Amino acid sequence: METGSPDNTQTTGDEPVWTGLPPRLLTMRRLLLVVWLGLLALALGLLLGLLAGPAWSAFALLPLALMAWGWVLLGRNWASWRYAERADDLLISRGVLWQEETVVPYGRMQLVEVTSGPVERHFRLASVQLHTAAAATDATIPGLDPAEAERLRDRLTELGEARSAGL
Repeated sequence: METGSPDNTQTTGDEPVWTGLPPRLLTMRRLLLVVWLGLLALALGLLLGLLAGPAWSAFALLPLALMAWGWVLLGRNWASWRYAERADDLLISRGVLWQEETVVPYGRMQLVEVTSGPVERHFRLASVQLHTAAAATDATIPGLDPAEAERLRDRLTELGEARSAGL
């Protein structure tokens, strides 16, 4: 039975200890949604109002409706992301309608990268990308605190080197 919050979900028994993504990722994604769709609504309203008449500018409400729907979907998507470090592998779980759980064995990891774009850096976020021998099993954990991303990178690299030494 799971207990705890999406930020640090605890489980009992032999179940893994799940860690959720920080709320700043949700804030960043929602802000981007509001900015882009707000600009689209404004531009559409002005263009339609000037070119086709004021009644046509009401179609600018469509991006605003899309914004409301996207707001809810982003929240559900953010809550679905979590990861767990186990003894021999890393689990990454995500998805609302189509749930996906990726298992990355430490011994198969070839490269662990920490990346952070300008918007992510503004929100103090970083992503961890795991590269394995099979391109289909590459995995990413988005929106982590930079310190957690670096800790995870160092731990996964250390465990990957230790596990691959026996191959």
